[in-house]
Amino acid sequence: MKKLTRANIERALRRLGELAREHSVELELAIYGGCAMMLAFDRRMLTRDVDGVFFPVEEIRPLIRKVANELNLPDDWLNDDVRQFLAPKGTMRELPLDLPGIKVTAPTASYLLAMKALAGRRPLPGYAGDEADLRFLIRKMKIKSVDEVQAHIDRYYPDDLPSESARAMIAQIIREEFGS
Repeated sequence: MKKLTRANIERALRRLGELAREHSVELELAIYGGCAMMLAFDRRMLTRDVDGVFFPVEEIRPLIRKVANELNLPDDWLNDDVRQFLAPKGTMRELPLDLPGIKVTAPTASYLLAMKALAGRRPLPGYAGDEADLRFLIRKMKIKSVDEVQAHIDRYYPDDLPSESARAMIAQIIREEFGS
């Protein structure tokens, strides 16, 4: 699978914004996952795709396909599969990106930490998992206990707990970062 760089993503989003304007559509895009880590926190160099929720959905889907064809991107370069993992009251912030025709938002660090902690995917060959992103967010937010991570999860997903494996990974990251 082709990995996307920040430049690839910005080029694709710029083109998507141009197409939206040509079709008189006001495009709103909320990004998550690796793309959010890349664009909101300048954290990642590559990502597999752009996990996002876009509006208006029916008007934008054909434009996403057109961008994929024009820029030789995978058909699912921008997909809304993440929709099933969203919290009912997640907090977002607008990103200061120069992309005419498109308003881009991303989760706050707290919301993204909650999402990543619940996913808790370990790295696999060819897949980075969530460990590096969790490490970055834990360090950035100066989190010193698994209970603090749980407090962030409780803000957005009050009935959820990370898996035992994810809790162990989080505890290990905290020990390595802060010696706790």
